[in-house]
Amino acid sequence: MSPRKKVEREATPVSPAAARPVRAAYYYRTAWGSHDEFVALFIKNHWPILRAQKETGRILDVTMEVPRFHGDGRADWDVVVTITWRDWAAIEEHSDPSITSRLFPDREAHAAEERHRFALLEAHWDVPLETVALPEVPARTAGRGSRR
Repeated sequence: MSPRKKVEREATPVSPAAARPVRAAYYYRTAWGSHDEFVALFIKNHWPILRAQKETGRILDVTMEVPRFHGDGRADWDVVVTITWRDWAAIEEHSDPSITSRLFPDREAHAAEERHRFALLEAHWDVPLETVALPEVPARTAGRGSRR
């Protein structure tokens, strides 16, 4: 067998699309009876870290949403957090550990609460969102147009 050659990669310029803000939705499905505790731990332990990254400009916006009604029990999620990142580079880099150390000096307690927060979940997935431009629709002429 011949040794593999190391392939040198040329630096590729950043495309304009890569320099635009990126929205990602983070879906969580909590175990029955754990919803309120999960939300409280998220706000206590993770929101301050996201807020600090927002102050640095890495994150542009953060929202948390929950369904208004209980529903029929078939929902795949019960908490969604949407983060608008500065660009793809921001979404790919890791959070600065000094932020966590500064905000949570008792690292062991913070880590234990974060493990517990994730233990309250049945499922979690991340979905980077791609905006699809919708065409402008010309005004409809009265009396014309299709009806169903």
